[in-house]
Amino acid sequence: MTLQRWIRDRAIHGYPTFSIEDVKDTGMYSSEQIMKNELNRLCSNKTIANVYRGFYVIIPVHYVLRGSVPATYYIDQLMDYLGKPYYVCMLSAAELLGVAHQRPQQFSVMTTYPRRQLVTTRNVTTDWFYRDAWPKDSLIIKNTETGTIHISNSLLTAADLVHYQQHVGGLSRVATILEELTEQIDIDSQFQVLTPYVKTVTWQRLGYILENVIEDKETADKLYEQLRASSARMVYKPLSTSAEDNSSERDSRWKLNINVKIEKDDI
Repeated sequence: MTLQRWIRDRAIHGYPTFSIEDVKDTGMYSSEQIMKNELNRLCSNKTIANVYRGFYVIIPVHYVLRGSVPATYYIDQLMDYLGKPYYVCMLSAAELLGVAHQRPQQFSVMTTYPRRQLVTTRNVTTDWFYRDAWPKDSLIIKNTETGTIHISNSLLTAADLVHYQQHVGGLSRVATILEELTEQIDIDSQFQVLTPYVKTVTWQRLGYILENVIEDKETADKLYEQLRASSARMVYKPLSTSAEDNSSERDSRWKLNINVKIEKDDI
């Protein structure tokens, strides 16, 4: 059996990915270099794509012209191969929740430390983020072409967008996404399980945006009451992490120094 035939058989039987260890286990090659040469050849003719070191995805016919497949096609299998928990986050999660008005250029994935296990220069379309504690009760499952993937729910998505504001284009872009996302946020059911995983200052910034930029006072009030009922202690912090702190203008409710002007984009 040739490697190309083996790959085709895997695809037919519903296995869209494989690792270099899987190929070695077939016993088809006595020389590792010959095996690697053949894998490189199949990557060149767009039969497969090397999406991570030693991990390949079989390119289905409808993606051949693109020469690549979307990360949703293989991310669940890749993270299982790496033995790491994950969830699709931020702009990528917002898109999957149906609220992102522009397709993000990077596919954002949250996983756990250590960082070195996921550093790669080959998978240039994936942006990796890391956290210590894992908010499994704030994840939802979405169907894909090849199975399912884990994504952050609406409130966790909002919190991640605010926390990583510099990575997604600043608070104006965050506010633009939140304007649509807020319709899916249910503070009463989503807040409590997230309190161990989200910093108080992130809730302060989110609350300010909800109240003063998006003008969703109902959701902002619910968030404020939940914060007051929790053990969280709000202290003055800058609204934006990408601008110099300036205490000349303050929001006394959310305990924020307003150091930037947030303007939503036109959708």
